Amino acid sequence: MTDLFTLTITPTTHDLGGFKVRRTLPSKPRTMVGPFIFVDQFGPAQLAPGDGMDVRPHPHINLATVTYLFGGAIDHRDSLGTCARIEPGAVNLMTAGRGIVHSERSPASERQGGAIMSGMQTWLALPDGREEIDPAFEHVAADQLPSIEGDGITARVIMGSLWGRTAPTTCYAETIYADIRLNTGASVPIDAGADERAVLIALGDASLDGEPLELYTLYILKPGVPMTLRSEGGARVMLLGGEAFATPRHVWWNFVSSSRDRINQAKHDWKGGRFPSVPGDKEEFIPLPEVPITVSYP
Repeated sequence: MTDLFTLTITPTTHDLGGFKVRRTLPSKPRTMVGPFIFVDQFGPAQLAPGDGMDVRPHPHINLATVTYLFGGAIDHRDSLGTCARIEPGAVNLMTAGRGIVHSERSPASERQGGAIMSGMQTWLALPDGREEIDPAFEHVAADQLPSIEGDGITARVIMGSLWGRTAPTTCYAETIYADIRLNTGASVPIDAGADERAVLIALGDASLDGEPLELYTLYILKPGVPMTLRSEGGARVMLLGGEAFATPRHVWWNFVSSSRDRINQAKHDWKGGRFPSVPGDKEEFIPLPEVPITVSYP
């Protein structure tokens, strides 16, 4: 381990047929970075003509999902009656709170030529005292998110405050989240302010203070240390983190909570059909798995 990182997490890769999903959180060595408790990168890929994403209705509790695309489009529907299309550069924030059900599908227009799959899906644990808030949905358009440009870099602030700019996206705990694009030879400072920080190289090549970074790997940075991110050939890098949680969070399938009993209740509620349905997408659902691939450790 260098003087820059406290931990390096290599993703677990799931091949979903036409595209791959790479998961770095939760992992055995680390469950959270700030409020982030789940980090997936999907793609980049283009599916065969006629094909698209079809994530059937499924439930969540005690978390907020954050969807951010590099390419393609996704139609979101949820049990609040929301129907919203997300496209690159915008952000969808869905707050599960005491419980929500949603689906994610490629629009018909995307399927015609084969849907493009490229982006990030992350979950944020809700802080103590706010886990059971009312469910909500928020779409923030790309032109509403602050963009910092100059010297070969373009950085979009998705959540929180970075480089003197603040995104309008709701934060339940102190959160930083940014999409950083670097041209050949460009560099950008990584502020040391957040309790916990991590970077993930989504595309291209990059280094931190001269230390090369591996593609798709999550690097958890040492706290309080300012660093410089640089790319020799061009890169897209996600910066994420925020305040450290004092109370542990548990993950089982799509459920996150500070209480294992609450997760067990959510299991029974989903199996018993006690979650609300999704208007316009009621015919299918994802059943409760016997053994989920998303769990916290131990």
